[in-house]
Amino acid sequence: MTEFDIVDADAIRRGRATDAYFDRMETVLEAAGRNPHVVAEVTADQFPTGEFELFAGLKDAVALLSGHDVDVDAMPEGRLFDGGPVMRIEGPYLAFARLETSLLGFLSHASGMATAALDCRVAAPDSSVLSFGARHVHPSMTAAVERSALVAGLDGFSHVAAGDLLGKEPSGTMPHALVIAYGRGNQEEAWRAFDEHVADDVPRIALCDTYTDEVDEVLRAVDALGENLSGVRLDTTGSRRGDFRHIIREVAWELDARDAPDVDLFVSGGLGPADLRELRDVVEGFGVGGAVANADPVDFALDIVEVDGEPAAKRGKLSGAKQAYRTADGGHHVGLADREAPADAEPLLEPLLRDGELVDGWEFDVDEAAERALDDAALVDYGAE
Repeated sequence: MTEFDIVDADAIRRGRATDAYFDRMETVLEAAGRNPHVVAEVTADQFPTGEFELFAGLKDAVALLSGHDVDVDAMPEGRLFDGGPVMRIEGPYLAFARLETSLLGFLSHASGMATAALDCRVAAPDSSVLSFGARHVHPSMTAAVERSALVAGLDGFSHVAAGDLLGKEPSGTMPHALVIAYGRGNQEEAWRAFDEHVADDVPRIALCDTYTDEVDEVLRAVDALGENLSGVRLDTTGSRRGDFRHIIREVAWELDARDAPDVDLFVSGGLGPADLRELRDVVEGFGVGGAVANADPVDFALDIVEVDGEPAAKRGKLSGAKQAYRTADGGHHVGLADREAPADAEPLLEPLLRDGELVDGWEFDVDEAAERALDDAALVDYGAE
C-alpha cells in the first residue's frame, strides 16, 4: 500500500497506467501473432468547428512515447486548434497501444487547463494574471496546472513545488490566516510583521478584507506600512462581496482623496474571464484559481486511421493520415497528409519523434509556447468580444 494514492512515474512509463481492455487486447494480438503497422491520430473534432482550444501537455507525452518504436508528428505546445489531428503516431500497434490511456490524459487535461487560462489571459491582456488554482486539484497534478497556465501566457503561479519542477519562482504574499493569527483589531501587527520578516524581494502586498470594510483595512495598511506598501489584495468572498467593482472604485477613490502613495490594487476569489473583463480597468492584477484548475479536459480520442498502409477508421471518424494547417487569415484547415496543402498554409503537425528518438530542434520552453499561444490568439481573434 502506498502512502498516497498516486500512480507513480514508473507505472506510467511501463504502460501499467492503462485501461484493462488494452491488457486483454494485447494478450489476444500477441497470442494470434498479429501486430499491424498502423497510423493513429489524436483528435477532438474531425472537421474545423470555429471553436478553438489550446494545445498543451506535449512535454509529458514525449517522455511517455520516447524509446518506443514509433514515429510521431505533433503540433508544438501553444498552438490553437479547432479540428483535425494534434498528433499522429505511426508504428507497430503493440509498440504504443497500452500507452493510449496515459497519453490522452496528459494531453486532454493540460489542454483543457491551458485553454481556460488563455480565456483569462485574453480577458485581461494588460493586467497581471496569476494562477492560484493548485489547491483545487490532487497534489500530484499541481505542476501540470501551473505549467498549463504558463503555456497560455499567465504571468506566474503560487505553488512552491511546481516552481521547483518548472524552474520558476512562485508568487504570493499573505493568506487570511496570517491576519487571523494576530487577532481581530490587530491587522496592523500582521502587516508590519510581514514587512519585517519576509525577504526584501517579495512585494509588500497587504491582504485587506479579513475583519472589516475593505476601504477601512486598505487605509489602515497605508498608514501602517507607508511607502513600503506596494499594493493591496482584496479577496472578498462572494457571499459578502456585493458590487465588487463599486468596492474597488471606492477603495481607489479614498486612496486618491488622501493623496496616498501609489498602491496597486489586486483582486482574487472565485474570479473567471467575465470578472476579469469587468474589472480589468480598475485593478492592476488578478489571481485566478478554479477558473483554470477546474477546467474540463479537452475530449481527445486516439483513433487508428491506417492499417498496413490502407485507410481505416471506425464509423464517425475520418480514415487516412491527415495534416492540419493555418492560413495567413487565421483559417484552420484539415486535409489528407499526402495531398496538396491549401495555398499559403502553414502545416501545424511537425516531425517530433523518429524511431522513438526526439527530432533535433524541439524544445519545450513554456515562454516560447506562450508566445505562440498569444500570436495564434491574435491571428484567429480568440476571445474576441
